Amino acid sequence: MSALTLWQDGSAVLSGGVVGFVLGLIGGGGSILAVPLLIYVVGIASPHIAIGTSAVAVAAAAALNLIYHARAATVRWPCAAAFSAAGVIGAAFGARLGQSFDGQKLLALFGALMLVVGVLMFLPRRDGDAADVHLSRANAARLLPGLFGTGFAVGGFSGFFGIGGGFLVVPGLIGATAMPMLNAIGSSLVSVTAFGLTTAASYAYAGLVDWPVAGLFVAGAALGGYGGSRLAGRLAGSRRLLQRLFAVLVVAVGLYVVVRGLLAL
Repeated sequence: MSALTLWQDGSAVLSGGVVGFVLGLIGGGGSILAVPLLIYVVGIASPHIAIGTSAVAVAAAAALNLIYHARAATVRWPCAAAFSAAGVIGAAFGARLGQSFDGQKLLALFGALMLVVGVLMFLPRRDGDAADVHLSRANAARLLPGLFGTGFAVGGFSGFFGIGGGFLVVPGLIGATAMPMLNAIGSSLVSVTAFGLTTAASYAYAGLVDWPVAGLFVAGAALGGYGGSRLAGRLAGSRRLLQRLFAVLVVAVGLYVVVRGLLAL
């Protein structure tokens, strides 16, 4: 095994560990770092392959976290299923559109997205007050239009950029159903998993996934996520500060990605 291969394998595990650690420590948003880490640290040259590989990792990380939330009974399954069903269709369209986009232009847009995400992380999140919300025949006419419409739009966005989109799914679920934040976070993981799998399948069909790197990245994310979750309990009182520090990091990396993407055009 060459030194270059050893470096790429080690950096894939380490990069996955960083993403998993952030996800475990502060919750959503960590996966936004996956694509720039795969390109600038692991060394994947193609933005499309980096996005496809990232989608595999995002889906795996979301599925793992979904298990924890399902055990804690924080998932509102009918609402999550409706949101995800529409979002999967959007993600399929978004992924196909992303693959047809010029790689460097797509990377520059991804950097701009990071800037937006970083700014949004500074803003306070609105909580819902419908603690007992449950999709049923009685309220389907009221809830389904919002769940389907928002789900499709967020899914398309997620598929285009190859991200989980949790930062949009959570407020989307709250806006459509008024469910509390905790339930929206747990329920969002159903969508993030579904969107990630849809995007990953589309990119895999086009041969745009580096499977060995994806496996190492997921392994690193699982280890990092465990460490981040353990530390989160000790730093619970500083979580908001940690989120803001991470937001600064996201903005800084976003600026770097935008500049590199534009220079490569």
